[in-house]
Amino acid sequence: MAANTGQTGPDDRWLATLQEEILEPELPIIDPHHHLWVRNGYSYLMPELAADLASGHNIVGTVYAECHSMYRADGVEAQRSLGETEFVRGQAAMSASGAFGISRACEVMFGNIDLTLGSRVEPLIEQHIDASGGRFRGVRLSSGWHADERIHNVSEQPQLLLDPRVNEAAAILSRLGLSLDCWLYHPQLDEVAQLADAHPDLTIILNHVGSPILGGPYRGKTDEVFEAWKAAIIRVSERANVYVKLGALPIRMPSYDGDRSLPPGSEEVAAAWRPWMETCIEAFGPQRSMYESNFPVQKRWCSYQVCWNAFKRISMGASVSEKTDLFSGAATSAYRIRSDLLLE
Repeated sequence: MAANTGQTGPDDRWLATLQEEILEPELPIIDPHHHLWVRNGYSYLMPELAADLASGHNIVGTVYAECHSMYRADGVEAQRSLGETEFVRGQAAMSASGAFGISRACEVMFGNIDLTLGSRVEPLIEQHIDASGGRFRGVRLSSGWHADERIHNVSEQPQLLLDPRVNEAAAILSRLGLSLDCWLYHPQLDEVAQLADAHPDLTIILNHVGSPILGGPYRGKTDEVFEAWKAAIIRVSERANVYVKLGALPIRMPSYDGDRSLPPGSEEVAAAWRPWMETCIEAFGPQRSMYESNFPVQKRWCSYQVCWNAFKRISMGASVSEKTDLFSGAATSAYRIRSDLLLE
């Protein structure tokens, strides 16, 4: 049995064929990026998330990442994403009941709002804050775009992050004390730096180490991509209001010639991810770097146990304070998570 990326969801039986001893099981972790959804017959909701959270690591809380789940089926188009915020509030209430374990899932969240509304976005933001029951911490703008047709464009337009309307909306987020998560491709990283310069008081969280593209026109050019990506990451890191999330990278490339019948272990995952993540940590510092699971997307390739063990292997030589920042502190700061969560 091997990973099947064409299936409707992760293969739990395949993942279960590899069990690992949990490294540093007492280390408190806040997972700052996961989703909940029902897609193509596959459900990843509170029961499935709770099972992963209880698989051995000390996950004290999580941050829900918008993913177009449970949008309203009708009504004003701009307000349909309120359905996701309402949904998350309900999932958080389920977790807070204690019926799904001790981890506080969906303690806070960031949602999706059309930032091209510009200055007209503020009333909609206020509706999300209200609908979330106080959990709403910010917005994610997915602006991935590339001119090559072999690259999937997340955004319909290039340089969405620099659109004047988005700039107006970003100013409102900053004034309201909310954050902006950015998901885009590595050739666009300088757009993040420009936005950060324009709004120095806005907390910006770069998703997925800046999503280096390793396929399409970049296939077989990993070293070249790494050098260009690294230079851009260093430039972005010079902006003190930008954080980075460490996760959502490939594990086994198409050229991998090892045994694919078993899922990868944490040593293999750590080896694949280490150069990218260590570069980010060195550039941003542990205080602005946070490990993320990106589940259930990442679950198609490795288990929750393995994912966090890999992160712990990468940070094996870090100090106690550095580990605190990487596994919970940076997330607590960026998303304004109540500090007593780590003490419960």
